[in-house]
Amino acid sequence: MIKKKSVEEILEIAKIEEVVQDFVQLKRRGVNLIGLCPFHSEKTPSFNVSPSKGIFKCFGCGKAGDSVNFVMEHENLTFPEALRYLAKKYGVTLEETELSQEARAEQQHLDSLYIVNQYALEYYRGQLFDTDLGKSVGLNYFRERGFREETIRKFGLGFAPDKPDAFVVKATHDGYNPELLKKVGLMSQYGRDFFRSRVMFPIHNLSGKVVGFGGRILAKDVKAPKYINTPETEIYTKSKVLFGAFFAKRAIRQLDECILVEGYTDVISLHQAGIENVVASSGTSLTVDQIQLIRRNTENIKILYDGDLAGIKAALRGMGMVLEQGLNVRIVVLPDGEDPDSYLKLAGVEAFKTYISQEAKDLVMFQAGLLQEEAAGDPIKKANLIRDIVESIARIPEPIKRSLYIRECARIMEVEEQLLVNETNKIVAQHFRKQQQEKERAQLRQFEAEQELLQAEPARPALKPKEETAAGDAFQEKDIVRILVAGGASMFDPEEKLTVAQYIISNIEDVMEDFDNKLYQRAVHLTRERLTAGGEANTGFFLNHPDAEIREMAIGLVTSPYEYSENWAKRWEIFLTTQKMPDENFISDSTQALKRFKLRKFDKMIRQNAEQVKRLFEQKSDEYLIYLKLDQKLKALRNKLAGELGTVVL
Repeated sequence: MIKKKSVEEILEIAKIEEVVQDFVQLKRRGVNLIGLCPFHSEKTPSFNVSPSKGIFKCFGCGKAGDSVNFVMEHENLTFPEALRYLAKKYGVTLEETELSQEARAEQQHLDSLYIVNQYALEYYRGQLFDTDLGKSVGLNYFRERGFREETIRKFGLGFAPDKPDAFVVKATHDGYNPELLKKVGLMSQYGRDFFRSRVMFPIHNLSGKVVGFGGRILAKDVKAPKYINTPETEIYTKSKVLFGAFFAKRAIRQLDECILVEGYTDVISLHQAGIENVVASSGTSLTVDQIQLIRRNTENIKILYDGDLAGIKAALRGMGMVLEQGLNVRIVVLPDGEDPDSYLKLAGVEAFKTYISQEAKDLVMFQAGLLQEEAAGDPIKKANLIRDIVESIARIPEPIKRSLYIRECARIMEVEEQLLVNETNKIVAQHFRKQQQEKERAQLRQFEAEQELLQAEPARPALKPKEETAAGDAFQEKDIVRILVAGGASMFDPEEKLTVAQYIISNIEDVMEDFDNKLYQRAVHLTRERLTAGGEANTGFFLNHPDAEIREMAIGLVTSPYEYSENWAKRWEIFLTTQKMPDENFISDSTQALKRFKLRKFDKMIRQNAEQVKRLFEQKSDEYLIYLKLDQKLKALRNKLAGELGTVVL
């Protein structure tokens, strides 16, 4: 177990914006940062990071937390594993107590898979640099490709010898469990090495851990695939990984552009030449997950193709998915017979950069020009061409961008613009109907599955709702707790050294047991306990509370998709004069919130008292007169409070 002191040190030093920016491109918006959520598919940013509060919140899918929670969610780690990840990132030495054997085994389950892969990387690298066969075959191949030693070591390249079980024997001798070797795809079901007689390319995830390998065979005229990849495992899904993304992510954000190539060697060659914003799809068509991985870092993608016209046409058929995700796609066709690696060597770095900059063409315009040449003089082919172009344009989510493409394509293809508009609208409508049908089918499947569960378990308790509805006085209670969380540590009366939290708690102590919302009631009780113990009820107390419900509640209360724009003052010189800025207005907020809270409680007491008056009157009891006088007193107090608030009581 990691000691509390180490946990607090990591929470203090791990800045949320730095942690998130390792995985998501963030842009400044007021005092906060926004970006595309890494936890669900979205085209409009709803992922909010607050550096001042040290938290993130997605207003699309609802995920929220601090830097540790983010790493846990993104990397699928346990709490201790996330702490170790951040400790390594920031150079913090962790103090830990001994764990039980069972707890340690559970904690290291996924970690062990990464450890085995890292061991394999070091084994293959040792085979490359330290054996005669590795030097003469593997290292010689990499050097012929022009890779320098520092590049080979940076990417962790290696060599797998041509022996049936060389790696398996070595790994098991060194204490690695054969079952783990199978789980990460390094050992076949027959107990042999999965990779043999191949140069090895480690595949890293965004945090730099090795999740799998690609192997290229060097022998010629053999009945074996040129490249093979690690089979899909618990930590490796080919469709969700881009080769080189770990090494490229910083450059992609800095340059606001991602260069996409096909192969491992293309990535490494360009990276070595200083073109670091490059990734590869590893010979497969781009998937939605890979596109979203790129889009989190930039909206601009440049795809490099060799001069094979048939291959380009085949690749273009899958580009609609890229357009659907809102990326700006540009195509570069390299000279005949050249791939990125070979053309870089032929032309040199500067000439290569100039070429891919000058020859980059917008995807839709490139597609229109390419197909128009093919359909020249043939009306039927031209009609098919128009349908293909319209299909691509219809995939673009932004209406303004669609209209600009339509206008330009109408000019290039010499057809009426309105014709393209009509055809595009038809396809957009078809796509929308299809999406709605798929959504309805998914909802129906979910409903049927829930019904089956209910029939199988008739006594199964109802699921707990994610958030309690604001019934009764819960809205006012929520506002009271919001002020405690966001501004409880602020000074209400500096002379008396009275904080906002102390002021609020002292005014609601007599009604704390009457809270309608039990979560808010627990929050005010925790605040009172904290103050009684001499602690400070600040935002951090709630955001880092061991109770997950309290943490989630606190994050929800201190984050909002809206904020007061700085432009009012900076650009238009319109200043807030009726009150202080929201983050500095806790004294007024707490005073007003307490009055409204008490007003609701008076109303509730008046209703309860009226029921008592009615009951006693029906029973012909003289005691009802006492409650009648109480009714008058309560109404007088309520009306006075309503007057202070400017509220009309009917």
